[in-house]
Amino acid sequence: CYLRVIATAITYFRRVYTRKSMTEYDPRLVAPACLYLASKVEESTVQARLLVFYIKKMCGSDDKYRFEIKDILEMEMKLLEALDYYLVVYHPYRPLLQLLQDAGITDLTQFAWGLVNDTYKMDLILIYPPYMIALACIYIASVLKDKDTTSWFEELRVDMNIVKNISMEILDFYDTYKIDPQRGLQEDKIIPVMNKLPSKA
Repeated sequence: CYLRVIATAITYFRRVYTRKSMTEYDPRLVAPACLYLASKVEESTVQARLLVFYIKKMCGSDDKYRFEIKDILEMEMKLLEALDYYLVVYHPYRPLLQLLQDAGITDLTQFAWGLVNDTYKMDLILIYPPYMIALACIYIASVLKDKDTTSWFEELRVDMNIVKNISMEILDFYDTYKIDPQRGLQEDKIIPVMNKLPSKA
């Protein structure tokens, strides 16, 4: 699935820059190399030449993108070393679907899925277990869509402080960048949700 490839590539990209600097590894080369590596790991291989072709096409015809196929292949080897050859990535998508099913709120799937997608714009995947990210997205979705999941969360016996901290980080991200977490949701609707969350520990 192309979505897993993208999510895995983003995770690799973020992992690499916890160990390497952007001056050492040029992000314009690291990004396509991560995508190329992720496509192989997720068994949806994208040809390196096609990557270069489309990147150059996006950049225009004035040679803004100076990297070639060999550069991506060389960077792939460097990425493997930087990642200590650890390429396994667990994503929140599968636990999200399982948890929504368990909670009996599968009608929130599309909205919660969109929230999970947005978490890849943050470092959450490097910090928290995927199932906790999924729970935070369900928590936000249920509050915004007026679904009472209080008893369900209580039965899970998870640390709600962590769930709420993750939720707060997601909502802070939306607030900082003025992003609408759902179609038609105005910024003034985010504030009440944030007010229901405790301050970060």
